[in-house]
Amino acid sequence: MKVPQDSEAFIAEQREILKANPECANTSYNLGVSLMEGGHLDEAIKVFNDAIGNSVRMFEAYVNLGYIYFKKGDLERVAESNLKAIGLEPRYARGYANLGFAYLQMARTDEAIEALKKAIELNPKIAQAWNNLVNAYLQKEDIEKAIETGKELLALAPDFALGHNNLAFAYYAAEDYSKAIEHLDRAIALGFEAHPEFIKRLIPYRKA
Repeated sequence: MKVPQDSEAFIAEQREILKANPECANTSYNLGVSLMEGGHLDEAIKVFNDAIGNSVRMFEAYVNLGYIYFKKGDLERVAESNLKAIGLEPRYARGYANLGFAYLQMARTDEAIEALKKAIELNPKIAQAWNNLVNAYLQKEDIEKAIETGKELLALAPDFALGHNNLAFAYYAAEDYSKAIEHLDRAIALGFEAHPEFIKRLIPYRKA
């Protein structure tokens, strides 16, 4: 889809196309993306559903629906939408990554781990999937796997500030305070706003 310079003009253009051809799934999808990006979430839901109704391959529309439901705070529908996406395209890594994130937010930790590992298997370059997997292992209190996964993430994306922060949490849980400080400081240097309480907790372990 081309990115329009004037989104309102693009939206109007897509509406006109749909008047002439209301069953054009691609036009409905493009309109849905523009509406979503413009914050018109309820209308975007309807348009994405129109696209899905007119094409059997609109797995990306389901992922966008998942994003909208996340913005609305409906995690069950986030999971449902991404499950439908990977049902249509079982090798769509982003769908598994989003599903894993939704399960993580719902504290369905084992399901989150399974989905995130599948996302990474399909596309090892999705840094956020690695990061959410670290969080899932922390949630499960499997600190060893959290550290191992965090190190793999930073090998892939060494300047990923949130990854350094979460690895710092994992090292803190393992009582490896020097490593926790190292990664927290790196996260802050990269622009991450670390939690003040976590910074405070590490103060006693810093060398004078």
